[in-house]
Amino acid sequence: MHRSPLIPLALGVLAIVLLAIVGARITASDLTAELSLKAQAAIAKAGGTGVTARFSTASGMPSRHPLLIGGNALGSATRAKVARAVAAIPGVGGVRWENSSALASRAAPAERPLHCEDDVAALLRSRTIRFEEGSSRIDASSQGLLDQVSAALRPCLGAIIAITGHTDASGPEAGNLVLSRDRANAVLTALVARGIPADGLRAAGVGSARPVEGLDPNDPANRRIEFSVAESQPFKPTPVDTPGP
Repeated sequence: MHRSPLIPLALGVLAIVLLAIVGARITASDLTAELSLKAQAAIAKAGGTGVTARFSTASGMPSRHPLLIGGNALGSATRAKVARAVAAIPGVGGVRWENSSALASRAAPAERPLHCEDDVAALLRSRTIRFEEGSSRIDASSQGLLDQVSAALRPCLGAIIAITGHTDASGPEAGNLVLSRDRANAVLTALVARGIPADGLRAAGVGSARPVEGLDPNDPANRRIEFSVAESQPFKPTPVDTPGP
């Protein structure tokens, strides 16, 4: 009986695919094991007594998006510190606490994950993200502030973070709308460059429509960028991928 030469070829291809899958799984397991060791060291340094980081999905697949378990007796400030410490490890993706998805799935108003919105507001209370005059180019003096903002936003990974640009009322409103939108997008791009996932960010500009309460609409202090957690949602871990630089 004549056997088609395609059968051995197909079997060979199948064997190669299976080996590749097994190899990828081993590589992923090695990576998550290394991340787990680094995470536990970071947790201990941050004062996270009783907290462990699980680098796997509910089905047991390796994931670089850890679930933080335990630490229920810790204060919110310590929990935020622990989450930021783990998120700062190179190769780590989104970080969430074990009970975050339960909170987010309720019909009640969305929670502010780890108070990061308040942390960012505190950073911007006395400082402003500055831009070159009449431009959406971020001033070099604000790069350090953006570093701090991105660090404060990390505990919010898994939620939708809104970035809103505002202007004062000087000049035509059509131009103000464009400028406020472009500046919000410039901040979004800067945050993505600092490791905040783009799919969790939304940028919009409202021109001079929302001046700071108590300020004249023409006051330059109305030129600002605001951040808010627009939607809290369960974080969906993905299989391990190649960590960025």
